[in-house]
Order: sequence, then C-alpha cells, then structure tokens
Amino acid sequence: MRAWREHLAGLAFPALLAAAVALSAAGPAFAAEDDFYARKSIQLLIGFSGGGGYDIYARMLARHMGRHIPGNPRLVPQNMSGAGSLRLANYLYNVAPRDGTAIGTFAPGVAVEPLLGRSEGAQFDASKFTWLGSISQEISVCAFIKSAGIASWADMQTRSYVLGASAAGAESDVFPNVLRKLFKLPLRIVSGYPGGSEIILAMQRGEVDGRCGWSWTSLVSRNRALLDTKAIDVTLQIGLARERSLPEVPLIMELTDDPRKKAALKLIVSRQMIARPFAAPPEVPAERARILRAAFETTMRDPAFLAEARSLNLEVDPVGAAEVAALLREIYRSPPEVTKLAAELVRDGP
Repeated sequence: MRAWREHLAGLAFPALLAAAVALSAAGPAFAAEDDFYARKSIQLLIGFSGGGGYDIYARMLARHMGRHIPGNPRLVPQNMSGAGSLRLANYLYNVAPRDGTAIGTFAPGVAVEPLLGRSEGAQFDASKFTWLGSISQEISVCAFIKSAGIASWADMQTRSYVLGASAAGAESDVFPNVLRKLFKLPLRIVSGYPGGSEIILAMQRGEVDGRCGWSWTSLVSRNRALLDTKAIDVTLQIGLARERSLPEVPLIMELTDDPRKKAALKLIVSRQMIARPFAAPPEVPAERARILRAAFETTMRDPAFLAEARSLNLEVDPVGAAEVAALLREIYRSPPEVTKLAAELVRDGP
C-alpha cells in the first residue's frame, strides 16, 4: 500500500502545486468565507443503511470534522441507501445544494462503474465531484457462515454456494461476479440487500451462505464476535496487498499469472485504495471546497478522532483529495484491452 501511495503522490504533485498557487493568490477570499458556516449545519449523506462500515465511518467523521471548519457547523448524518449507494451518488451530483452544505460517502466502485460499462442509472461524471478524500485504504474478504461448509479457497472452487449482495456497483456484487467469471466458481448471487448489516442477518438466517467484498476493518470493528466465536470462515483477501493479520488466507492477485488478467484485476481492485471516500457536489465555490478539504485533512490527524477510531477498531489510513483524483485519472486511462476484460468480468450474467 505504501508503494501505491508513493506512486499516487507522484501523479498528484502537479495538482497539489496548482492548488497551493491558487491558494496563495486567493488572499482575502478566506476571510470573506470565514463566517459562511456559522450557525449552519452540513448534511452528511450516507449511501448505505445504518450499522454498516460506511455508516460507522461517516458518523465518526460527523462527530469531529465540524470543529475544523470556521464557524464550527454541525455535521448531520442521514442514510440514503439504494442501488449499492448509486442513489446517493446521483442525488449528491444532481440535487444536493452546491454551496458547501452537503457532502456524502458512497461505494468507491460507483465512481468506476461507468468505465466498466455499468453506467445504467449513473447520472454523474465522477471527475466533477468535489472530492474531499478517503478515511482509509482497504482490503475486502470473502467470508462464509460456518454451516455453509465453505472454509477455504479450494471449497470456493468446488462447492456450490450463494452470496448476498446489495446492488450493481457495490463491492458485494462486483467482486463475486469477477470471481465467478475469472475462476469459473460455482456461485450464485442474491442482490437487493440495503447494506452489509442486512447481508449478515441473511447469512445467519440461512438465506445466503456468505459475502464477498466484506470490508475487513468493518468486520473486525462491528462483527468481531463472528471471528472470535469462529462463526464464519474467511477464505479470500481482495486487495492489491495482503492484510498482515490474515497470513494463511490467499490474496486474489496471487491466483493468476496471466498478465492481462492481472492487469484487469488491478483495475477492478484498485478501488480499495479509496475505500471510504467522501465528496461534495460539483461546482462548490472554490474557497468553500478548500475549507472542506482542509477540515477533512485536519480531522484525519485530530487526536480525538484517532482515539475514537482506535476505540472502535477502525483503521484510519487517509488518502487526500488530490490522490483520489489522481487514482481516478489513472484508472480511466487504462488500456482499452484491459478495460474491456475488466468490464466483461464485472458485468452481471454469463
């Protein structure tokens, strides 16, 4: 992950330099905006239902970020689940106020799906969001309820099973499709769950056997008892680099030596580098965008914020706004043959 970040830093430097020059030229504008947020609130929209990882991270951010904005506005979380957070992304882009009083968080895959031919229902240009950054980089896992009898990668290849998912574009849908097609796995996907909490309940009720694209940090922080009681088996890591606490669990990038397949997997999995992204609508006034980005960045270093994250077992490994933009630019410049294969892998159906 460190190497990937250094790579992105190189890509992002021109953007950071340009931002610094623009800020130095702005001068008195900051003073004019200093009072904008006084006695106001900022709507923090969450693209999934309550209780899951996106919800927990967003509500934690809401408790701290306002202190780092001039005027100390209150951040008010509001869940807006639907279509794997696509509903929220469309709302944020087209309906939410563009004055700096609305921000949101949605699945990083939503920003990538149009590139992969899954643009149905997408009403936005990902490059035009006012990106604030991501709280963490991430690794996801495949995990199965113990009664399913799927305890290893070998079992995933040889035994039939059902995976729960939210909707197209969410990691819980994208990664199972990729695995099924690339490795010919005998799995079936049942989608339509509002969020991760509902998928876990479905596993416990026996409606589905497991879940792929399950955030490891979310699992550890919110569902640790499932691990401690050995109620689930973790069978696969989905990321560009291994999670150190899962040394025996295979990494998806290690399962093929085919260069083209590896490149397609990298394109698909790279979204994990911006695992908990936050953005405002397009066309937020430049100085307010700067204030929001600076507040987000400062919050990532706030001792109180970091202490709460530790108490909740949440990882904070932030990615800045310029790095998010650089990653999206690099993804959208992928060679056509790689993009084509990646699109075929994430597409629903055969």
